[in-house]
Amino acid sequence: MKSLRIVNVPIPERTYPIIIGSGARLQLRQSIEKFGAAVQIVVIADEHVAELHLSTLLESLPTPAVVVLVPPGEQSKSLSSVERLYGELADARISRGDLILAFGGGVIGDLAGFVAATWMRGANFLQLPTTLLAAIDASCGGKTGVNHAAGKNLIGAFHQPAAVIADTDFLVTLSERDYRAGLAESVKHAAIRDAAFLAWHEEHSDRLAARDEEIIAELIARNCEIKAEIVSVDERESGIRMILNHGHTMGHAFEHLLEYELRHGECVALGMIVENELALARELLNAAEAERVARLLARLGLPVKLPRGLGVDRVVEVVRMDKKARDGKVNFVLLRAPGSPLRVDDVSAGEIATALRVVGGRS
Repeated sequence: MKSLRIVNVPIPERTYPIIIGSGARLQLRQSIEKFGAAVQIVVIADEHVAELHLSTLLESLPTPAVVVLVPPGEQSKSLSSVERLYGELADARISRGDLILAFGGGVIGDLAGFVAATWMRGANFLQLPTTLLAAIDASCGGKTGVNHAAGKNLIGAFHQPAAVIADTDFLVTLSERDYRAGLAESVKHAAIRDAAFLAWHEEHSDRLAARDEEIIAELIARNCEIKAEIVSVDERESGIRMILNHGHTMGHAFEHLLEYELRHGECVALGMIVENELALARELLNAAEAERVARLLARLGLPVKLPRGLGVDRVVEVVRMDKKARDGKVNFVLLRAPGSPLRVDDVSAGEIATALRVVGGRS
């Protein structure tokens, strides 16, 4: 087994590790043994991921596990899925002292994490991300949730994992599109927190495109460090953690209105471009930096145009339903420069309509 990278996430009550690299799953036994010999294990897994990797995972566990499969896709992040999973936990007589493993991408992490957060007022769980997007973002930080007809992630809870095991072996079977979608969140983290890391993406874009194993492990580790720095001082998104939503206010609206035709990361990429256009119009960000980010996203294979126009009034309506809205005001995270974000809550419908033109979003 190659050397592993470990990023620790300190939160008020404890610190948990993110273990990154090829063969990281072999650390599962040690992580699980901390819960005691009698712990029952439930694996909640994406059906597609299970076909590819479930046997490998089960071989890495210290005891047999109850396995519950969930259909792939955003439609599984629903209250009906939550209800079904509660029934499976009840049938298996799972207590809050037992352990739930989330095995899949961001959808599974959000869903299984929410189930763990609410089962008996909080069960233990581990994140085992199998997509790049989940490894660098969704699995770290304790956000869990499901969607509602009114919008994405409107029902949720903060519930931190006991550990995150990011085994890069599971990324080998990831589709090219899903791999590239994950890179959008990495660009976002760099844009809001680390100008040098943004330049790193530009310098290593060819190796990223080639899915170089060492460069991917480095990418995941730096993203997790950024996320840990922020989560450690603002676990429940009452302050600085809100900067992680750069690109998401518009991105979530695009996901919802396109009925999840695009991947989350693809929508975040488009959201960053629109939100940079808002910053440009307000003379916060210069045109060269806005173009630089858009050019990098394109080089990484991410979309810079919507697949079709969207009604401006509908976009504004969905944006106003965003879970980040406070007192009727919608929060946006705009850039002044790489590494220098600014939260604003006074973006008008007219500004949104104008900015949408940059991604071909008006109809």
